[in-house]
Amino acid sequence: MATAVQKLTLSPSRDIPFNKLVLSQSNVRRVKSGVSVEELAEDIARRGTLLQSLNVRPVLDADGGETGMFEVPAGGRRYQALALLVKQKRLTKTSPVPCVVRDPSTPILAEDDSLAENTQRVALHPLDQFRAFLDMRTKGMTEEEIATAFFTTVQIVKQRLRLAAVSPALCGIYAEDGMTLEMLMAFTVNPDHARQEQVWEAIQHSYNRQPWHIRELLTETSIPASDKRAQFVGVEAYQAAGGEILRDLFETDDGGWLQEPALLDRLVSDKLKAIADEIAAEGWKWITIDTDLPYGHDHGLRVLIGSPVDLTDDERAAREALREEYDRLEGEYSEADELPDEIDQRLGEIEAAIEAFEQRPVIYDRAEITRAGVFVSIDRDGGLVVRRGYVRPEDEAPIDAEGQEVDGVSDPAGADAENSANVQRAIITIGGQSAEPEEDDEEDVIKPLPERLVTELTAHRTLALRDAVGANPQVALTALLHKLVRDTFQRTGTAGASLQASVNHVFFREQGKDLAETSYARSITQRHEDWKVDLPADEDALWDWLAVLDDASRLALLAHCVSYGINALYERPNPFSGSGVSQSSLDRRMAEADRLARATGLDMVEVGFRPTVENYLGRVTKPRILAAVREGAGERAAQLIDHLKKADMAKEAERLLTDSGWLPEPLRLVEHDEPAANGEGEEALPAFLADDDEPSDEEDEIPHAVAAE
Repeated sequence: MATAVQKLTLSPSRDIPFNKLVLSQSNVRRVKSGVSVEELAEDIARRGTLLQSLNVRPVLDADGGETGMFEVPAGGRRYQALALLVKQKRLTKTSPVPCVVRDPSTPILAEDDSLAENTQRVALHPLDQFRAFLDMRTKGMTEEEIATAFFTTVQIVKQRLRLAAVSPALCGIYAEDGMTLEMLMAFTVNPDHARQEQVWEAIQHSYNRQPWHIRELLTETSIPASDKRAQFVGVEAYQAAGGEILRDLFETDDGGWLQEPALLDRLVSDKLKAIADEIAAEGWKWITIDTDLPYGHDHGLRVLIGSPVDLTDDERAAREALREEYDRLEGEYSEADELPDEIDQRLGEIEAAIEAFEQRPVIYDRAEITRAGVFVSIDRDGGLVVRRGYVRPEDEAPIDAEGQEVDGVSDPAGADAENSANVQRAIITIGGQSAEPEEDDEEDVIKPLPERLVTELTAHRTLALRDAVGANPQVALTALLHKLVRDTFQRTGTAGASLQASVNHVFFREQGKDLAETSYARSITQRHEDWKVDLPADEDALWDWLAVLDDASRLALLAHCVSYGINALYERPNPFSGSGVSQSSLDRRMAEADRLARATGLDMVEVGFRPTVENYLGRVTKPRILAAVREGAGERAAQLIDHLKKADMAKEAERLLTDSGWLPEPLRLVEHDEPAANGEGEEALPAFLADDDEPSDEEDEIPHAVAAE
């Protein structure tokens, strides 16, 4: 006969007046955490009830009899919240409180009950919280009401509700602990469920499943709101034109991501054209518009010298008032360790206002305006850049034998001047560069670098060398003397020399978009502008000025001028030397560039060059990307990305190589002890220029195939 299972008898529930309850010393909670007692009291008042009864035990006298009082070992915070409501006169002392009354003879300790109540409850899963918030909003509660009810911020509620943008399939994976909450939140940045699932499929077995990487993949076809084009047009104008913006409620997104690049480019183009139309009314001959003006865009152009417009009396008074306010604030806080935020902000505003007074409009000669032009662009912060007064060589006025301008050709006086002033010849160019043909990445052979890429990389090195030599008068003087001595005593040709004594400024016809923003490009430009301000325009005055210049300044100026003759550019050799550079001249140029780099201590890593998708990794084959990562970050890092497609591999390689100090071969310094290429003692070509493949019939005539087309 089966033994009957003993049935449980649960402790009874009853309502007990609040003034019959006391807080038990057996309650294990000592440290405050979670929702405060004040917030809990407000929640009880809003609901008008306790969602969970108090766990109480009768208080016994010395003889073991019940006294009519009850202690609360489990539910102490609820008891304290009720006590606060009584104190606030919002609840009477005799109000009945729902309680579960424990048998005083139970062997279970009061501390046991208190500990179990606090440890056995499970916090709500964030996905369940999201679904609850969503149900409440669907049934009529606003986000503000939900936030108020649960003592949280509206931002938290918005974040939880934003999870509705995530694919149900991904929510299911998260519910099964297949991803973290941070990863799930990262998917909310793009509401396209198909794209979300596509990204998850790509990364679920990858070593890199970081939230930032998920956001990067979901926004890779978008444009950050911090992009200079977006700053120039304005996000509001973009949205007014129908553009969509992705926002990330979980991370600082700097304004989000603009979803329609074509629309943004059109808005930028339209705005720049409108500005160009206004400038054209001033009478300029040409206007060149480019969102990214290349380095050296004004090479070979004469710059007009205009007359700044004087300040009016009111403007002078305003400027002086600002200066006085600035001096007063600086004096008041001169002893302070740190300026208050509002004072620091005000000082910045004053500095900007004073600088605006210094940037005066310039008046140019009307005759010069009709043959000169204007560059219009955007700076890195999205500000408008207008550079007026550049004359192309072909637009210069013809000069007769006596050095006078030819009448009737360049003199636009009278009616002709008035007519020509209204002629607009705006040339609008959207910056960009042609893409290299996609190479066959399926082969494991590391092919030579594309010729244009080598040229662009050596443009970086040339500029960096110019900056290094320009900052080192001793090396510049040595280089100049070396060149002059060879010309005087050895009578060597000048073809291919790294330093042209005549300071023949080589212009970079092929360059990457990042060249103009490098530290060395900005350094050269700043040094040039600093000297330009001091130099007299008149030739005789310049001689007199140089004659009295102190030795240190003369050497510094010499170094700057000599640096403009540095040429470390790679060019395709012409085997017949009919035009361009011969192979021997190219070898000589590169060897002299290495010598200058050693003399100045130039390190392309130290001056800021980093391999990126744009300047290298996205332009070479997959085997070269893997070789770079293997060399710069190790074999393990290369194995982690060897299964990726080229675009993803290039992005990951950029991240892995950021602080590795790795450089592409054209930017490395060739050491002295490298072996010669052949028995004739010529310097060996670097490996990146050597092509081991069999030459085609067309290439048979070229002794050294140095780069792939």
